[in-house]
Order: sequence, then structure tokens, then C-alpha cells
Amino acid sequence: MTWQTSYQRWNDFDLLEKELRDKLTEIQSDEQSLEDAFYKNLEFGTGGMRGKLGPGTNRMNIYTIRRAAEGLARYIEKRGEAWKQNGIVIAYDNRHMSQEFAVETAKVLGNHGIKTYVFTSLRPTPVLSYAVRYLYTAGGIVITASHNPPEYNGFKVYNEDGGQLPPAEAGAVIEMVNQIENELEVEAADQAELEAEGLLEWIDEKVDEAYLKELRSVNLNPHITHDAGDDFQVVFTPLHGTANVLVRKGLEQAGFENIHVVAEQAEADPEFSTVASPNPEEHQAFEMAIAQGKEVGADILIGTDPDADRLGVAVPDANGEYQVLTGNQLGALMLDYLLSQHLDLPDNGIMIKTIVTSEFGRTIASYYNIETLDTLTGFKFIGEKVREYERTGEHEFLFGYEESYGFLAKDFARDKDAVQAAVLATELALFWKTKGKTLLQALDTLYQRHGYYMEDLQSIKLDGKQGAEKIQAIMDTFREEKLTEAGGLKVLAVEDYEKSRRQKIDTGEEEEITLPAANVLKFVLEDDCWFCLRPSGTEPKIKFYYGVKSSSKEESQQRLVRLKNAVEEYLPQ
Repeated sequence: MTWQTSYQRWNDFDLLEKELRDKLTEIQSDEQSLEDAFYKNLEFGTGGMRGKLGPGTNRMNIYTIRRAAEGLARYIEKRGEAWKQNGIVIAYDNRHMSQEFAVETAKVLGNHGIKTYVFTSLRPTPVLSYAVRYLYTAGGIVITASHNPPEYNGFKVYNEDGGQLPPAEAGAVIEMVNQIENELEVEAADQAELEAEGLLEWIDEKVDEAYLKELRSVNLNPHITHDAGDDFQVVFTPLHGTANVLVRKGLEQAGFENIHVVAEQAEADPEFSTVASPNPEEHQAFEMAIAQGKEVGADILIGTDPDADRLGVAVPDANGEYQVLTGNQLGALMLDYLLSQHLDLPDNGIMIKTIVTSEFGRTIASYYNIETLDTLTGFKFIGEKVREYERTGEHEFLFGYEESYGFLAKDFARDKDAVQAAVLATELALFWKTKGKTLLQALDTLYQRHGYYMEDLQSIKLDGKQGAEKIQAIMDTFREEKLTEAGGLKVLAVEDYEKSRRQKIDTGEEEEITLPAANVLKFVLEDDCWFCLRPSGTEPKIKFYYGVKSSSKEESQQRLVRLKNAVEEYLPQ
């Protein structure tokens, strides 16, 4: 089917929702915009679905939402009547159309006799993960586009364990979604009738209260807040998202009293009007928090992304200027704190990280005789392993994290949890303050002990159909180019996760990679250095990850620059 055929099908649909009809009329003479909106179905992948809002099969709208919900409904029906009765819990963030999409999803599921629990107002993603387990539902859905720009929204699916769908389960749902040929014909039940029949139930603070009780377990040294927390100052920004209430309550119940919320960013705002990007990975997102931090003499600044599954932290340096920690740095500090303060580390304890996360964490875990497991990028793979180890008893989960500011300390949630991380990071900063150190000084202590690990990330955004083709061309170039060195560092091995093979450069010997197939390339270099290429699964980007190590800060900085320059030379123009 051509994009013109798909467009005509929409244009001829008499019942097309008015706002979508108006927007379709606006672009009817713009062939490039029409092609991009209709040249494919918005992909429902292993992470669910994410895209720009607007009319078209390649956009987020009530019809593509209904298509996704219909596919999930058929999947649940196939699992049996008990799954239908257990139902699905649905949460949503502050983005444009989030609540409407949540209700549309409930109406499609209800049309199949599947019960839904829908939050009365916006909630963080980790609360959705917890709610699945708390309510014993067959799964969950959160309507969110995380830290994407305002014109995006998304649809993310969770299994009965509260984790994002792993590949096998996602594949079964994807198969059902792909069987639906016409999203305009998906039937949705009447909301009022579903409410009357008990197939749509609204839920509110009951889940929050249970979650907050579990959150108490994150505090390792609750006494230090009582003993030394009186003059400890915290500045918090939810970046216009969902975390405002629960992060403040979590900190307050942990004993922190001096919590200063950035007022301009406390209210939910789908336009994220005070930031260029609502992403705590980026320094600009902390500008207002930094200004307020200087006013109150804050010991720590914490910021969460819109759906509150990522946490960023900034702390003062020796000159009183605030420095934003990287996800790798914050993860290393959290990991060391958790392991050092654990009274009786289990013999089978394990830390889980992703393949693009710093090797710093592995070295720290090894220092405490704790094993490290690598997974593919995406917290769903960490959540999947937590569930597996809970079932088998093979390992005891101690901590999971990824470089993109996702952390999980306690497994009552099965996805990255910025509410947990905010409480842990704040206690961590207070702990080191009682030792006379800032988090930057604590980090330097770890570097002196383990070596100077440094990382960087470069993202290249390439929109639309042509962008997708360019991204694939870049991956093809690096697959075909037989690199033997990069930035003066010898290439020891190439790991091609699409082929599930690891090839040693000196001997040509190949080993199997026992992880799910993914379009990822990783080049393992000498001296614990590496770089990795990965097309984003949620944005029109290709990401380049870099990691280096040496015995000094200066040498690591130089290695990082040389490595990045060498890799950029191979990029097709």
C-alpha cells in the first residue's frame, strides 16, 4: 500500500475526528509532510510505540492508539479469561492527549470485556510498574514519551510482573497489532457504559500510599537524616512532569525537611515551557535549579524527566559552581554506597547494567566481590533479569542502572525509578557530607581507587524516511569497515549484536553473544576502552557511546577526544 492510498483512506473517512481533520487539511498541499505521515504504520516495537502527534498512520493519534490497544486486547484474549478479569492498569503523563489516549485505550480494551484501572490524574511511570504488581493485573500501559520534545507522545506496555515487555512477549503483541489493517475501523466501547459495568475503574491515592511504604526500604541510614539533616538543603525540579508530589513525599518521609521546589517547573506543562528539552541528562534543564541552588546554598540539586523514570543530579564543586553528574558517575556513586553500607552482602549478589554503561560499575562491584551482568540497552532487559532471579534464586539483585540516568535500587518496581533514585541520591549526598566531602570529592576518591573512567555520548538526529535510511547507512559503513585501531587504541574485538557474534581481531575467532538480537555494534579496545553504535529505539537518532580508562584524569580526557575524532572520520557525509 502506497502512502497516497493510506492518505486517501483517511481523507475519505467521514467520521475522522475534527481536530485531526483540520490538521490534515493544513498539510494537504505539502507532499513531503503527507508522505512522512503516511508512508508507514507507526511502529509498535519491543518498547511499545512513540511518535509525533498528528494525523496519519505514522503519527500518534486516537486511531493509532486504538490499533495498539486492539492488538494488546487480542493478545490478552488469547491468554485466557483469567487474564481478561485481572485486567490492565493504565497511567499517563502530562503530555498533550495523554489522558485522552488513556481513556481511548480503556474503551478499546473494554470492548473486549477486559477490565481497566485508570489513574484519575497523571502518575510517574515507576508507580505504574508498581501498580501492576500491587493490583495483580495482567499488565499495564503508560501513555508517555518520556523526555522527548512536546510534539511527541507514546504508548508503553508492561507485563504482569510490572516490567516492560521483553522481546518474546513483545513479539506476540506486535504480531497481533500488525494483523490490524485499518486503524480507522477499530471499535471502542462507550466510557459511561464501561464505568457502569465495572469494566473501567478509576484509581487514585491508594496505590501511591502503598508505593510510599515500600519506598522507605530505599533508606540505608535513616538515622543520619535525623542526626545531620537539619542544615542539608535540597533543590528539586520535576521539569513540568509527574514527579512533584511523590518525590517530595518520599524525601519528607525519609526525614529531609529543607526541600526547595523550583516553582516555575513544578506545574505539569505539556509544552515544557521553561526548558529547551525536559531531559535531566542535559545541563540546560538545571539552569533554574542552579539559580535557586545558589540562593539557598543547596547541597544537592535533583531533577526528574516528565514521566519520572530518569534522575539527574547536580552538586557544587570547589568554587561553588554546580556540576551535573553523568548517569555513569551517579550510578557508580550509588552502587558504591549501596555495597559499602550493606551489612551482609550475599554470596550470590549481582549488579546489572547495560552494554553501553561504563565499566566503572563492574570494577566497583568486583571490589566488593559482587558479580556484574550486562544486558542490551533498555531497562526492560534489567527488569526481565530481576524477575528471573527472583524465580530461580540464582542471584540476589542488588542494583541495576544504565548510563541514560535510569536506576533501580529496590525491586518493588521493575522499571527504572527516579523516585527511588531521588531518595537514594539525597541520602548519599548527606552521607558524604557527614564525611566532609561533596559527591564530586567522593567520586574522585573512587577514581583514585579504581582508575579514571570517562564516557561520552554523541547523538545524531536524522528525521523522516531519509533519516532512517542514513542511520542504516552509517551502521552498514561500520559493519563493512574492518577497523583495527581507533584513536591510537588497538581494536581487540567487534561485537555485532544483530548477528549475535563477537569476533576477535587478531585471530578471527568468533564467539556467540547470548543476548537477544539487536542492531548494535560495539568495538572493544585495549586498556578497557570501547565505543558503540546504536540506533535509538524511540527517537530518530543514532547514538555513539564512548568509554575510556587510564591512570589519570588528563590522560583519560585526551583518550576520549582522540577516540571521538577517530570515529567521526568514518561517518558518511
